[in-house]
Amino acid sequence: MKEYKYKINGNLYKVTIGNIEDNIAQVEVNGTSYNVELEKQPVKKVVKPVVRPVPTTPAPPTTQVVKPAAPVSKSGVKSPLPGVILDIKVNVGDSVKKGQTILILEAMKMENNINADKDGKVTAINVSRGDSVLEGTDLIIIE
Repeated sequence: MKEYKYKINGNLYKVTIGNIEDNIAQVEVNGTSYNVELEKQPVKKVVKPVVRPVPTTPAPPTTQVVKPAAPVSKSGVKSPLPGVILDIKVNVGDSVKKGQTILILEAMKMENNINADKDGKVTAINVSRGDSVLEGTDLIIIE
């Protein structure tokens, strides 16, 4: 049995809740007993998944798509994460060594040095200072 005291519009009510069976509760308010009908909870319907039969006919053979191989000598230095280009440290025609910083990328309010992934010559710069780039974008081509 639970007892509560409520003040409604300046009037004090002492409420005692007794037995609750199904959706009927025995309630006493200031000494007067009441049977209160509670709202019934909606019954949840169980939805069965739709089962579709597996087709018995064999699938047509798939053809393999052959992509031409990319030239081995060219390599694009890709952006490791999205950001903004702050500075480009090389020019087209410059020779670079593996590990040399070639540009600075700002990502998540941090400056990240982007380094050459191999020795070679810079043949193209695909970005400019201030450009926003996505992850995986080719930034500089080294041949």
